[in-house]
Amino acid sequence: METNFWPLNQRRLRTGTHIRELTASVKLNYKSFIQPVFVDEALSSARKVNGLNDVQVETADSILYSIEQDTRNGISKFLLFPVPAIRKDKEFDFSFASHVIRRIKENFGEEVWLAADVCLCSYTTHGHCGILNQDHTQLLNSKTVEVLSHYASLLANAGADCIAPSDMTDGRIGAIRNKLDALGYEQVSIMSYAAKFSSQFYGPFRDACHSAPNTMGLQNRKTYQLSPFNSNDALASAIRDEKEGADILMVKPAALYTDVIAKLKQQTLKPVAAYHVSGEYAAIEALAEKGLLDREAAHVEVWAALQRSGADIIISYAARNAKEWINNAII
Repeated sequence: METNFWPLNQRRLRTGTHIRELTASVKLNYKSFIQPVFVDEALSSARKVNGLNDVQVETADSILYSIEQDTRNGISKFLLFPVPAIRKDKEFDFSFASHVIRRIKENFGEEVWLAADVCLCSYTTHGHCGILNQDHTQLLNSKTVEVLSHYASLLANAGADCIAPSDMTDGRIGAIRNKLDALGYEQVSIMSYAAKFSSQFYGPFRDACHSAPNTMGLQNRKTYQLSPFNSNDALASAIRDEKEGADILMVKPAALYTDVIAKLKQQTLKPVAAYHVSGEYAAIEALAEKGLLDREAAHVEVWAALQRSGADIIISYAARNAKEWINNAII
């Protein structure tokens, strides 16, 4: 008697929520998320950011309330972007950033893990990530690295748990690691923006930090950020940063570069962070506002894709919702 059967029937593993949860290869955990936060010295009250729903640029006072609310929602890891009131081209004043870090750590102590972005784009009059030559046609690598390593040491002294250099200059990871170790901050980790691409998806962030390039010289960051057309350069930069002492390697943007995340994960044992950047976040928000997708489900779907590609850590502007949304997700 002939028996008909389907030896490769996979649909039995999709018949209901419970079995889909049991057999899922991706297990999202809100504890793996980092929430970016902005604080602006010039503000007297918090302001909204165009395109970034549920995200504000905070004051030195309101940032404490914002972090308190986030901790109640289960988020305990933060990436701080300080914005100074005065912009210069040299002799930068980093005291505001140090002040904010001290206040956060005094208020929350070990309850929170605080990474501090290290870059000069919010400090310079021209909006670039480092020191430029006289006619603004070239970024001066060595001088930039010198300033950044000094800045990093001040943030470590203020209590930052992690330094996150986002400038993409050559050699800055090694210089910062050496500086921190020499000053006794061996316990402070470095999360390198190891594969940061010159992208069109940073617009809302630049509004938040006033960090768009604005000079007749270098009109973009293509000479020091990575080309979207060169993944080999991204991998080489990340492996170099690992050798120089980076503890965490970041890929930014994330959703458009899952191939880079996957390739990098195959070449390193270091944790890989995926930064779902402001423009990627804003795109989901805009579609949700038009009723073209489910907001929560879309963010969770992106997070699943990032983890599936190999990301160990997810930096998201919606991280403050991760615990609730992951818990409510219908797999």
